[in-house]
Amino acid sequence: MGSKIMIIGNAGGGKSTLARQLSNTKNIPLYRLDSLQWNPGWIATPKEEFERKHDNLIARDIWIIDGFASWSSVEKRCAAADTIIFIDHAIWIHYWWAIKRQFMCLFRPRPDFVEGCPMLPITGKLLKMIWQIHQQYRTKLIELINSYQDTKWIYHITSPSELSQLIDKYC
Repeated sequence: MGSKIMIIGNAGGGKSTLARQLSNTKNIPLYRLDSLQWNPGWIATPKEEFERKHDNLIARDIWIIDGFASWSSVEKRCAAADTIIFIDHAIWIHYWWAIKRQFMCLFRPRPDFVEGCPMLPITGKLLKMIWQIHQQYRTKLIELINSYQDTKWIYHITSPSELSQLIDKYC
């Protein structure tokens, strides 16, 4: 595993938990794309501003970047990363974990998310997004990641047990 780590996958897969644990263990700065994409009140960052901030991040020598964002940013991150971790559970696991997380947000705000962006009101949009990412981007993402198989460390995580093994090995 290198020092430019891209963690990607559908919502509710454990990306943020893995990213936090890797960052703490490896002492690598963690950047969450949600923090670049959203401002309080769910106000989207203008596209040009997001792209500038994103491109500045991936130009750094060391990072962990957690999130999906736009397809063009995915392609740029893949090219810049030396390690790609794709969390790709069965879709029902993404739904289950996302719903569980949304429920927990009733009692406490999500500590790793943008302040002023409550999670509960966007539950419907989140569930729709999980379906769209699975249907529209999963195959493209697998093809993109596979194109880097010979030049980068690739971890294609397809189950919670594989995620636990990765955490046990590197965290």
